[in-house]
Parts: sequence; C-alpha cells; structure tokens
Amino acid sequence: MKNPSLADSNKDKWDNDKGSGLDNLRVPMRSMQPGNSEAILQDLRLRIHRRLIDTLDLTKLSNLEMERVRVEIRRILEDMVAAEAIPVSRADRDRLVMEVQHEVFGLGPLETLMKDPEISDILVNSSSQIFVERYGKLEKTDVRFRDDSHLMQIIERIVTRVGRRVDESSPMVDARLGDGSRVNAIIPPLALDGPVLSIRRFGAERLTVNDLIQFNSIPPQIAEVAAACVKSRLNMLVSGGTGAGKTTLLNCLSNFIPENERIVTIEDSAELKLQQDHIVRLETRPPNIEGQGAVTARDLVRNALRMRPDRIVIGEVRGGEALDMMQAMNTGHDGSISTVHANSARDALSRLETMMLMAGINLPERALREQVASALDVIVQLTRLSDGSRKVVEFAEVTGMEGNTITTQTIFKFDQRGVENGKVIGEFVATGVMPSFMDRLERHGFRIPNTHFIPVPLGSRKRAL
Repeated sequence: MKNPSLADSNKDKWDNDKGSGLDNLRVPMRSMQPGNSEAILQDLRLRIHRRLIDTLDLTKLSNLEMERVRVEIRRILEDMVAAEAIPVSRADRDRLVMEVQHEVFGLGPLETLMKDPEISDILVNSSSQIFVERYGKLEKTDVRFRDDSHLMQIIERIVTRVGRRVDESSPMVDARLGDGSRVNAIIPPLALDGPVLSIRRFGAERLTVNDLIQFNSIPPQIAEVAAACVKSRLNMLVSGGTGAGKTTLLNCLSNFIPENERIVTIEDSAELKLQQDHIVRLETRPPNIEGQGAVTARDLVRNALRMRPDRIVIGEVRGGEALDMMQAMNTGHDGSISTVHANSARDALSRLETMMLMAGINLPERALREQVASALDVIVQLTRLSDGSRKVVEFAEVTGMEGNTITTQTIFKFDQRGVENGKVIGEFVATGVMPSFMDRLERHGFRIPNTHFIPVPLGSRKRAL
C-alpha cells in the first residue's frame, strides 16, 4: 500500500480549516490592483507561511528527505493559493511558493542574496536596511525583513543549528552556515537600532594562484617565489585588513604543501579549504552560558604540538596564541602559515609583538622580538584598494635583528600611480633586492631567475604554476 503523503496526512486538519480559518484569509478581488499587487503578495506570503506552520505536522519533516518535503509543501501551498479569492499568476505563484520555502527552510529574504555568486558579504544593518559587497564595492539592496522580530527569527534559526544561542544574556554570537559562510550577529541591548547580522560568504569554487594571477591580484613572478617559499618550508605570515583576501591567499598558498605532510589547522571559524588528504582541522569553542568550557586558539596550538604535525596553519592569529605559534615555528615546525590583521609588513610585526604579550608571560622586549625574527621568513601584505580590487602590495623578507629592531627588506611591491575613472592605476615592481632565502630555495631544488628581482615593472605576463 502506498504511503500517505504529508499533505494527505494533514487533509482532515486542512478540510476543517477551510470551513473556519481559511474564510478569514480571503481578500476581495478588487484589492488586487496593479498599484498594490506587491503588497498583496507579500501579505499573502506571510499568511500562507503562518497557515503552513499551523497545518503541517512538523514532527514528520525531520524524518523525510528535503526534496520530498519541498514537493509536499508545494502541494499544500498550491491548495492554499487556489483557495484564496484573488487572482495570482503562475509566475507569482511560483515565486510565492519559493519565498515560503525560504521562510521555512532557509534564511528568508536573504536566500536570493545567498544564491548570487557575485556577492561576498551580506550586511544587515536593520530589518529595513541590507547592504551587500559585490566585487569589493558596497551597494544597498531592496531586500527587506518584515520587522525586527522577523530578522530575529532568522538569526535564531542560524545559531540554533550550530548549537549556539543568542539572547539578552548572550547578545553576540559567531556561527557558520552549512556552506561554510561565516556569520556574526549582535542584538539589543548592544545593538541600539535592532538586530544586526553580518555574513561573510566564500565562493563555491576553490580559487588557485593562477586565478589570482588572472585577477591581477598577484603577478606570476611573485606567485612563483611564494610557491617556492611554501614548498621549501619557509614560515610565512599573510597580513592585511578586513576583507583584503587573506584567507583566500592562504588557501591558494596551501595548495603547494606536499601531499605527504601532516597539516593541523586551527581556526575560530572554519574557513580554510585545504586540498590535501592528511589534514586535521581544529576549531575553537566559546564559553557556554555559565562562562565555562571555552577552548581557545592557544589551547589548540599547544595541543597541536602533541599531534606530530609537519605544519601548523592558523587561520588568524588574534591573541596569546601568537607566542605559541612563534615557538612552534622555532622548534621544528617549519613551513607554517598564518594570517594577521595589519596595515603593513612592519605593522604586522608590531601586532605579533603585542599579541605575544597577551599570553601573560613576562619576557623582555628583545626576547620577544628575537622569537619573531627567528621564526618568520616572509610577510605577504594584502590590501583592498579604493576600486574594490585586492592585491598583494608588499612581499617582504624578515632578515633578522639589528640592535633591538627586527629588520626586513621589501622584495616586491605594488606601486600605485593614481586613479582613473574610479579604477586604481599602478604596477607591480621589483625593488632590486635579492632575497637572502635564495640559497634555501635552491637547496630544495627551486631556481628562481635573477631577472625576477631586477627593479623594473613585472609586467602582466601570465604563466601557470
């Protein structure tokens, strides 16, 4: 005997609703005028959503495949729409069904933005003000939530799926969507004008260094040197501001790590997409409502050292774990990579020093700087320029100590000449400095042409690595 459908199982309940509640949902045909059709449809969507929640046996949804659930919901919705005393076109009906599905299963009005591959950030400042970042530029959308409570429903749906909570006692939360997108939410009383939601999206397609060359984010000469540095197990730090592309570049550089090496990654929110098979992924944990059970990045770095890693990759250094990371780089874990928020290579070194002090260990200033100078080999500085483009603006080598100062030398840089028609004009150039790590690259079998370091523009030659 054929199993009854979800819609059939709710038929009696639905039939009863037809005689009572459904009559109250009807809208006179005269209300469907061209000028207010959109408002009518939005109102219809809201009422259908509420009716759907009341009609469906939600306990059965979790036991069915998503596709079957969507089919059954569409059947129920078609019946509901057909029962309304207003004319609805097939296109509007399909749209209505889709929007209700988004309300039930997805992120409501944000679903259309989430499906746009050109959008990298979704920034909900309030229920009525939503911005997106597209190709590095912010733009306002016409997407809206009904009100703050509607926005709160979506936020709560996001955080509960990952075992987090958000309320007045815990008004800030970080979470991660199923596709890997990073989510931050903050609600009143900390957010004065209502709930705020920020979503950092990551492309479904994994970018490679060759993609960055095509985007003119990095020239082939710098990419070739960077790839050789990774393969030769130099310790690297990727530095840049928010949204500069640090994680993207780290993912691309990690592709050059040999397959036979054991990699341990440590992140606050899992964003890295390494391609190797031998990977152990670790993620920090925030404290619970009682303030207990937190696992910090520093805890994970110390634990990673007991896991026989060949390389440690930290998604972002933010605090005292910087000290443990520097010590790991100095004790046999060459080839480790991390990122840090900083505006220049020199600023990155200052930031590292400050964060090492956050570990609470009373070490002399010179001792800290010697740790950094000994551990780090290369700093790659990224910047998001005024036209939205992201570029490697500095490729610097850490050369050691002079007196009480960490010494660096810039190997490559991006020379910005100006802005024309809103587009940044400039070129990648070599400074003429020959890196001191060239001998180390050659010992690992990599011979970089000396012409790469001649102080002339590097040009736009595209070469696959």
